[in-house]
Amino acid sequence: MDGRMFSRILFLLFAVHLLLPAISAAKFDYCDKRGNYPVKVDGLKVSPYPVKGGKPATFAVSASTEKNLSGGKFEVEVSLFGVHIHSESHDLCEETSCPIKPGKFSLSHSQSLPPFTPPGMYSVKIILKDTDKEQLTCISFKLKIVFGDEKSAIPEESLVAES
Repeated sequence: MDGRMFSRILFLLFAVHLLLPAISAAKFDYCDKRGNYPVKVDGLKVSPYPVKGGKPATFAVSASTEKNLSGGKFEVEVSLFGVHIHSESHDLCEETSCPIKPGKFSLSHSQSLPPFTPPGMYSVKIILKDTDKEQLTCISFKLKIVFGDEKSAIPEESLVAES
């Protein structure tokens, strides 16, 4: 093996090493480890990733249900270093078309973070509740936020996660 080939392999291994933490951090988990929820989450997409303070970001959830859903709430809880820092609640029918019939569906939520959002790795929970306030599903995941003008070592892309 010549020196150039060795350098290329070394560069490739280094590049894969840089990308692996971002990929492994993309995984979501059910809040209840058994995941025994009426709504099963198939995937989560965050775009762009990492999220930049002061810039719009979109969270898209693909899921499936076995029952009719006439409405409910889409809730987001955010923590930094284990400290709860933000909650918000939205009408489920504003995030997807209602009623939701049994089968696959998706919902999407977009918003801009304040420009002064501190950079870091945040813990996020997304909770869906029905009209009786019963929990339909709950997932948690890590979300990297950078300053609006900060460049990431990882190319800006979408974060796509599956359980």
